[in-house]
Amino acid sequence: MTTLMINGAAREIQAPDDRPLLWVLREDLQLTGSKFSCGAALCGACTVFVDGQPVRSCVTPAEALTGKSITTIEAIGATAIGKRVQEAWVSLSVPQCGYCQSGQVMAAVALLTSNPKPTDADIDQAMSGNICRCGMYPRMRAAVHQVAAQLAGAKP
Repeated sequence: MTTLMINGAAREIQAPDDRPLLWVLREDLQLTGSKFSCGAALCGACTVFVDGQPVRSCVTPAEALTGKSITTIEAIGATAIGKRVQEAWVSLSVPQCGYCQSGQVMAAVALLTSNPKPTDADIDQAMSGNICRCGMYPRMRAAVHQVAAQLAGAKP
């Protein structure tokens, strides 16, 4: 039995040592916001935060995360930046199919948390590890700029 701190709550899990966090979240805890796509940490659909840093949950063994704080897309809206990013995503109609969006939102939150005034190059760099097959990158960039403007106290 392993205890993981997920979205601010201690959760006990029983899983093999090498079971990826993604499957613990999705199958054992029914937190299905993080998606399975590539299974090789290449696309970003499974991104969660571990101690505030983006991590690909499809290749991260859950057992290795004991004592660490895990935040999933289900809880990101409880943070000030996460809420603003989600609102910007909706207001600018960013999602098309929506499959990659939990990972995209997590990447945007990580960027804006570390860099509240990103340039286009900063945004492209931070979001480059997340694949959107619908090609919504311009809208995602606009949404990040909108939140950055809000954080700076200006109108987007």
